[in-house]
Amino acid sequence: MLAQEIAADESDVAPGDPLSVLRRVFGFPAFRGEQGAVVEHVTAGGDALVLMPTGGGKSVCYQVPALCRPGTAVVVSPLIALMDDQVAALRQLGVGAAALHSELDPAEARETTRDLIEGRLDLLYVSPERLLGNGTMDRLGRIELALFAIDEAHCVSQWGHEFRPDYRELACLPRRFPGVPRIALTATADPRTREDILRALGMEGARTFLSSFHRPNLFLAAEPKTGETQQLLEVIGRHRGACGIVYCGSRAKTERVAAALAAKGVPAVAFHAGLEPAAKRAAAERFRSGEPVVVVATIAFGMGIDRPDVRFVVHLDMPDSPESFYQQIGRAGRDGEASSTLLLYGGQDIARARHWLAQSSAPDQQKRVMRERLEAMISLTETVRCRTTALIACFGETLAEPCGHCDNCRRPARLVDGTVAAQKVLSTVYRTGQMFGALHVIAVLRGQATDMVRKHGHDRLSTFGIGAAESRDFWRGVIRQLIALGALEVESGEFASLMLVEDIARPILRGETAVMLREDRVAGRAKRAGGAGAEPGDAPAALPEGAAAAFERLRAWRAQQAKAQAIPPYVIFHDSVLREIAQVHPDSLDALGQVKGVGGSKLARYGAAVLTILAAEP
Repeated sequence: MLAQEIAADESDVAPGDPLSVLRRVFGFPAFRGEQGAVVEHVTAGGDALVLMPTGGGKSVCYQVPALCRPGTAVVVSPLIALMDDQVAALRQLGVGAAALHSELDPAEARETTRDLIEGRLDLLYVSPERLLGNGTMDRLGRIELALFAIDEAHCVSQWGHEFRPDYRELACLPRRFPGVPRIALTATADPRTREDILRALGMEGARTFLSSFHRPNLFLAAEPKTGETQQLLEVIGRHRGACGIVYCGSRAKTERVAAALAAKGVPAVAFHAGLEPAAKRAAAERFRSGEPVVVVATIAFGMGIDRPDVRFVVHLDMPDSPESFYQQIGRAGRDGEASSTLLLYGGQDIARARHWLAQSSAPDQQKRVMRERLEAMISLTETVRCRTTALIACFGETLAEPCGHCDNCRRPARLVDGTVAAQKVLSTVYRTGQMFGALHVIAVLRGQATDMVRKHGHDRLSTFGIGAAESRDFWRGVIRQLIALGALEVESGEFASLMLVEDIARPILRGETAVMLREDRVAGRAKRAGGAGAEPGDAPAALPEGAAAAFERLRAWRAQQAKAQAIPPYVIFHDSVLREIAQVHPDSLDALGQVKGVGGSKLARYGAAVLTILAAEP
């Protein structure tokens, strides 16, 4: 195995030492953050629960111990795409890695099984279903095992946002394989979910390693929906030529939005679980190819995204919990470069989410937890404080000071006394019989004698025209926030009628409860004044002319290599590695080997070609 074959070098680091493996195999000079402590603990045989943000280097926490300990490491992973990307990346590093999953043809599966039994694999990636079935456990019982890594461990928890019952069956591992250390890893788990993961896996004695959930390279923003297609196009326009993900709440909407973007000349594809397998594969392959594509998806396009250069994530519908939101925005900027996120939300989103939750058949205890998380998500959309602070507080973390890289830090929002405006809306909803939607109520407030207003005699109401001084968007914002406060609810029928929630609305109408409302920004004006359009890091810092030309040549070479090997380009080298190579311009293999991310196997495989490209005239 690779860990046993590493030869000593001139450094003072032992051949099988984790730091030596990190340098020689992965090309990194040192561990980051908690990585070193995790690796030391697991390499020594300890169990661990690791919480580390996306892009924080979770895979190193089990891959390095796997190469330091004798035997094969078994990595339980939920998605085939994730397994294939990880295996391809490890093979580029010269590591013996393979995967067992349902899409392997029988010959490949037999070859992988033979390699496993004959001790040629350092790491085996496998789904929980495949691990627990097909005789896999019996085969593993006949070989030496280095460790078990349980990736995306939030899938174990019934409180997690992507619960998979098969994951809970992994509690049998310590009985079947006593003494084999286990490491469970996730980017997203609040305190309740962490406790459930440890309990469900029988890992109560494991050491927990908790990294900060703060992602300084992500710009967080949320805006009320004022025209979601135009708002989306503005984001895409700021990231022209970049890859992005747009999340929608339904399959039909993904197809509709993707078609609308394509009609505007945006390279966009839809992705959801209901697509034909061939269409789903084609969309995933375009994404993995390194193409600057915009994927419009449901959450079916989720875990396992390994592409590092996703520059933006936009939500056109509100997620149902901060955990889901954090997991999804975490798919941006995995390479550490500045990237942006935008959540668009409206009163209908809030009302719909509450209605679906009310209709859920989940047990009462679970519904109570789901309701808490939904209300936390709603509060996150309307907060006027640092949005990053509000988000990571949902995971029990406190920032010492505002982040400085969210919309509320860049363009501070403020609360205003909205009691009178709220009373006008509630009174109008009541006087129109609680049978009409927001557009009709706003027409009455603004004194617009539409056909429907005249037909129902609402132009004769005492509230007709009492809000004429304010815009339609102003009243939409008041209604949205009253829904968020729970003073209004939306009937789920065809007309989405507004109705009072009397226990909350009555004290407001009587003047017994004050209502503080967030003052909505005018989106276009804010952007022109240096708002979202001036968000940090729309693109990495420009390279000098000569380095930029070298970078583009290296990217073109990498694309050819990736196509020839049928692997994603980022598996060969991330853009950040190519950018550093172009800037440093090494003139020898030794100098190239000093670049972070250029390990021994890649140096041997690609070093000469890279130096030739650098030496070529532009």
